[in-house]
Amino acid sequence: MRATRRISALFGSAALAMGLALVPTNAQAVQVVGCSEDALVNAITAANLIGGDDLVLSPLCTYTLTQAHSADGGSGLPDITTPISLSGVSTEIVRSEAAADFRVLKVDGQGLNSGELKLSGVTVRGGKAAAGQPGGGVANLGGDLMLVSSALRNNEAAQGGGLYNDAGTSNLVGSAVVGNTATTAGGGGGIYEASGSVNLVATLVRSNSPNNCAPVGSVPFCGV
Repeated sequence: MRATRRISALFGSAALAMGLALVPTNAQAVQVVGCSEDALVNAITAANLIGGDDLVLSPLCTYTLTQAHSADGGSGLPDITTPISLSGVSTEIVRSEAAADFRVLKVDGQGLNSGELKLSGVTVRGGKAAAGQPGGGVANLGGDLMLVSSALRNNEAAQGGGLYNDAGTSNLVGSAVVGNTATTAGGGGGIYEASGSVNLVATLVRSNSPNNCAPVGSVPFCGV
């Protein structure tokens, strides 16, 4: 009886040791971007430098942008020039009302850049593009943009208060484009599609001014 128990114990120890040996020794905990403007700017800058990254944002955090951080001064965050994802939980990226005019984000897929941005569980709010500039929330210029369970709210620009798409592809899934403003007639308060394609799936576009989307192009259901 004792021998049987001893053999069982030894077998169990060996199995445990084997299991531990199979666990990767280089496994790392997920790094969450701290809840501050500097932390988010630095994380995106670093992601661009290494060719892209998946960034996990602080849950329930409001990242407040007090100044522009793009090279041309037009965007609150560094331009997205590589494949980057920003995942949050009820997370907001907001331009401070006291700040100078700038949009929140630009996806740059022009020239040698290969900008791709995926937002999950993130609200982009309060962007205000400089006079005559497009895309108050996000300007997608030749890149790939995907919003999943995210929102563009209360942003403003000459064209595409919430989203401006030119030569890029933008997909919005289970998201919302609400309360955005274009300062030019027919400028697409919610979404402006200059070229490329914008596709909406289970996405709400409402209460944008002067109209929700312009031109219609491939953008469906923009009269909601």
